[in-house]
Amino acid sequence: MILTLQWITLLSCTAVTVARIPSALRKENRSLFAIFALMALAVLLSIEAPYLAIDGALGGFNLANLALRLVIFGALMAVGYRIAKGFGTAWTHRLIIGPPGWVALGVCVAAVSVLFVLLDTSVSAVGMHQEPGTAAHQQVLLEYYGAVGRLYPAYVVAALLPSMFRTALGNFPVLIRIAALLLSLGSVAIILTLGFPFIPVAFSALMYILNYTAILCFVAGLAMIWMTKLIGKRRPQRSTPTVTKS
Repeated sequence: MILTLQWITLLSCTAVTVARIPSALRKENRSLFAIFALMALAVLLSIEAPYLAIDGALGGFNLANLALRLVIFGALMAVGYRIAKGFGTAWTHRLIIGPPGWVALGVCVAAVSVLFVLLDTSVSAVGMHQEPGTAAHQQVLLEYYGAVGRLYPAYVVAALLPSMFRTALGNFPVLIRIAALLLSLGSVAIILTLGFPFIPVAFSALMYILNYTAILCFVAGLAMIWMTKLIGKRRPQRSTPTVTKS
C-alpha cells in the first residue's frame, strides 16, 4: 500500500511538472515549475529503489537523505512565497520571505547539516533507519535530525494556514476556494508530522500517509490555481467579437 502511494504521488508530481514545461520555456511562472520539480525530486528520493541508486552514485553514505531535506526546505520556501504573494497578508509574507523566514531557514539548514555530520551514515538506507543495536546517542541524534527536517516545513505552513482558511471561506471563484482547502489540508498534514516521535511502531504507516497526502494536496491545490489562471486568460479571448473588414 505504501509503495503504491509513493509511486502514485511521484507520477502525479512528474505529470504536473512535465505539463508546466511549455510555460516554463516561455518564462511564464517558472517558480511554479520549480515547485513541482522539487516536489517530484523529493518524492523520488523518498522511495527505496531510486534512493539507493542515487545515494550509491553519491558515495553510499546517505548524502541523498541530506539532499532530500534541503530539497523539501527549498520546495516549501517556494510554495510559501508563491501562496503568500497571492493570498497572504504582509505579515505572512514577512514570516516566510522576510528576516524571520530567512532566520528560520538558516537555523534549520545549519542544524540539519550539523546533525547529519554527527550521525553514523555508513549504511545507506532510505529514511536513514538505524540497525538494531545502534548506540543510544546515535538514535537520539537521528530523532533530532528528523525533527529539524520537519520543523521548517511546519513553520512555513503554519504561517500560511490563516490565509488559506480565509481564502477557502471567502468570496472567491470555486476553483480557488477548493485549491485553498486542499492547501489547508496539506498544511495540517505537515503540522501533524511534528508528532511522528509519538506514533507507535504499529501505526508507522500513518507517517507515510501524512507525508504523501500533504504532497498530493499541495500539488493538486497549486495545479488548480494554475488552471484558474489559464481559464481566466482564455475567457476574454472567447468573448472578444470578431471584427471583419468590409
